Amino acid sequence: MDSEADGRLIRAGTPVFRRTALALAAAGFSTFAVLYAVQPLLPIYAEDFGVSPAESSLALSLPCGLLAVALLVVSPLSEMWGRKPVMLASLLASALLTIVAALIPGWHGFLVLRALTGLTASGLPAVAMAYLAEEMDAQAIGLSMGLLVGGNALGGMAGRLISGVMADHVGWRIGLATIGVLALAAALAFWRWLPPSRSFVARRMAWREVPGSFGHHFRDAGLPWLFVEAFLLMGGFVCIYNYIGFRLLNPPFSLSQTVIGLIFSVYLAGMVSSPVAGELASRLGRRRVLWLATSLGLAGILMTLFDNIVLIVFGVVVTTVGFFAAHSVASSWVGRRARRDRAQASSVYLCMYYLGSSVLGTAGGWFFAHSGWTGVVLFVGGLYGLALAVALRLSRLEPLGA
Repeated sequence: MDSEADGRLIRAGTPVFRRTALALAAAGFSTFAVLYAVQPLLPIYAEDFGVSPAESSLALSLPCGLLAVALLVVSPLSEMWGRKPVMLASLLASALLTIVAALIPGWHGFLVLRALTGLTASGLPAVAMAYLAEEMDAQAIGLSMGLLVGGNALGGMAGRLISGVMADHVGWRIGLATIGVLALAAALAFWRWLPPSRSFVARRMAWREVPGSFGHHFRDAGLPWLFVEAFLLMGGFVCIYNYIGFRLLNPPFSLSQTVIGLIFSVYLAGMVSSPVAGELASRLGRRRVLWLATSLGLAGILMTLFDNIVLIVFGVVVTTVGFFAAHSVASSWVGRRARRDRAQASSVYLCMYYLGSSVLGTAGGWFFAHSGWTGVVLFVGGLYGLALAVALRLSRLEPLGA
């Protein structure tokens, strides 16, 4: 038995912990880079393909929506086939589809490939959360989940930044292909670094049993509220990032695509806030940190109402910090509350997370078309107000897993 682990579990600060954290950070980078590289390009798609802002958002909403549904299938598959093989296949396929999507000429063909990317990307998020819940010592899970979410943030930032800047200089297609190549390299790093599961036991699952393996999570006092929280937080957050580019490209700001791409570097704030929130949750309790992080996100959203570029960017930073802190806490809380079928619990959480991105992210386009940025802020502010109410409801849970 590895002396670095307590029993079969990985402890924080050990070499195996660092290898695992690096591997999953690379996986998060790959998945989120290919998913979100298109976000700063939505105004370009609207112009190049002659579609509306809401239609252009389908380049992101379609893969997120299909990813959400596929999560409910891929988690049971990982119970049979193993965590690492499912995650590796997911990373390789989504990277290759991104490279092909950069070459496709028509809008509808492009959307089909983006949708397939969402399907293949589904093999990483919930399975990674289940892997951590199974392999990490209780004192290490908060930090490790925060590092995973930090890798997600790095991928989301790099994807948006690289594609946005390259779109101005060499075209969006070369930028998207570059993201695909980087994602492929990250997938290979994941394959090399991630240790095989030591606590996972493969089991056969009759598909008729799958609904029951999900159903008991909805009888828990806290898990359904955490699922709703994921839907609201992610949906509102994606709305801000989907349509902020449209606002800043127009007067009175009239910023270039490069500058807007650089603004997405505020994702670095999410990389910092995720592990910090994980550590704070271990010390102060998830119930306390979650509503504070949600309140912070709401404050940042309201700041973007000002017609001052400094205040707008600062508001996006604060929103990003609050979102990633809240997501880090909520996602690790799911792993602690679910006493069995953890992969399924994680997949339901992330299904709601990505459904929020897909449904609410596109719905925000209607508010932007009819009421401009003020409409988007009112819509997202309402979502975060509901998320705050849910967080306060969760703060009154019994201590189990809190």
